[in-house]
Amino acid sequence: MSNDPAQIDIFIADDHPIVRQGLINIIERDERFRVIAQAGDGEEALRRLLEIRPEIALLDIGLPSMNGLDILRAARAARLPVKFIILTMYNDEAYFDEAMKLGVRGYLLKDNTITDLLKCLHAVSRGEYFISPEISGYLVERREQQQQFLQRYPALEQLSPAERRVLKLIAANKTSREIADELCLSIRTVQNHRNSICHKL
Repeated sequence: MSNDPAQIDIFIADDHPIVRQGLINIIERDERFRVIAQAGDGEEALRRLLEIRPEIALLDIGLPSMNGLDILRAARAARLPVKFIILTMYNDEAYFDEAMKLGVRGYLLKDNTITDLLKCLHAVSRGEYFISPEISGYLVERREQQQQFLQRYPALEQLSPAERRVLKLIAANKTSREIADELCLSIRTVQNHRNSICHKL
């Protein structure tokens, strides 16, 4: 493993040692990336993420002790500046939706090609998103559902993306403090969004 400071630090969390070693071998073929740490369960993964703060983390969803989605929630609450990629065998829309809500930058299936994995890492390192081709249809469905909802409630178009996120959590009966924690905002900012939403609607 090179110590070139220009390389991008990668962290891997998967409960199968063979999978982790295979990922390391693939990733380090590309000189832009280096794997600096790995973990085999969720609690260890979160602890290591908080310690080393890599630029990119590859997470499996089905980790023992703490699953990948719970790690995303904890990392978000801690305002961890890590770009997350989910790498999973679950081709499931519910998992995909939840991961996207929690701010992942990439979502790959384990049967994707090596090329897809490296494309994903490059895209995410540039601040872009990369979604597995096999599940890209979920994105189309999400957009269509959003468009239909906005057609039914046109006043919502006046809301900013941040206000829409706050409104969604208000509808889920979240308190201002809970919304602030989930969105990594101050309570005052949430209250300002609430006031703006009331004014616009």
